[in-house]
Amino acid sequence: MTVDRIATAGEKAAILADALPYIREFSGRTVVVKYGGNAMESPELADLFARDIVLMRLVGINPVVVHGGGPQITDLMRRLGKEPEFVDGRRVTDAETIDIVRMALVGKVNREVVASINRHGSYAVGLSGEDAGLITVTQRDPALGFVGDVEHIEAGIIERLIREELIPVIATVGVDLEGQAYNINADTVAGAIAEALGAEKLVYLTDVAGVYAQWPDEASLISRLDLAGLEALLSDGKAGEGMIPKLESCAHALRNGVKRAHILDGRLPHALLLEFFTSEGIGTMVEVGS
Repeated sequence: MTVDRIATAGEKAAILADALPYIREFSGRTVVVKYGGNAMESPELADLFARDIVLMRLVGINPVVVHGGGPQITDLMRRLGKEPEFVDGRRVTDAETIDIVRMALVGKVNREVVASINRHGSYAVGLSGEDAGLITVTQRDPALGFVGDVEHIEAGIIERLIREELIPVIATVGVDLEGQAYNINADTVAGAIAEALGAEKLVYLTDVAGVYAQWPDEASLISRLDLAGLEALLSDGKAGEGMIPKLESCAHALRNGVKRAHILDGRLPHALLLEFFTSEGIGTMVEVGS
């Protein structure tokens, strides 16, 4: 072995040794990861995400993956000759559109995420909020059609899979008490699931570096924030529009038992590992108290 190769091997060993305290801290804990954006659409990043999720499971962490699929829904709608319509950033979802949502999220995206993870270990199990009443919803606004707000998460279904050392991968379609399917905001679902599970962490993979004090000034990136600071950021209207559902879900989750929330740049290779297993971390971490 050459000197260069020995040095490289030594560096890798040092990285693994540095990760040990974090592995010990989070072993046996549940982490909810909301997966989407470029991290999902790039084949290379999707494969790295799958590797990271499997590694987390192998070192004793219990990852739960929650995904949306807005671009995939829009693409399928247009291929079927239906133009998307939005009101205040939410997709108007009539009877035809909810069928398309189910096809895109449950029939395509969920299966792709499950298959990607299972290429690196047979752990992932695909679920929809329709399965065994996992996500019960109420209608948000009749003007939006079949768009729902989370009413209840049947956490026992997820917990049984975790006990079997499996990785739940959840598509964000829910049902009302009559069994009607609804489209739901994936950021909100991730927060609700984290609350229901009493998760150690709630993680959002996004297409930006984290939370900015003055959107979109990248120099104003906030690396650490407490709940009061997060709520002030929301009330001041300084958060970017696309970040608001994530921040609101983070705040609600932290008020209801989740210990930490993280907003990470999913475009960075191994974003999850960098945040979980290094002292530097990346993105923005939010805690109840600083």
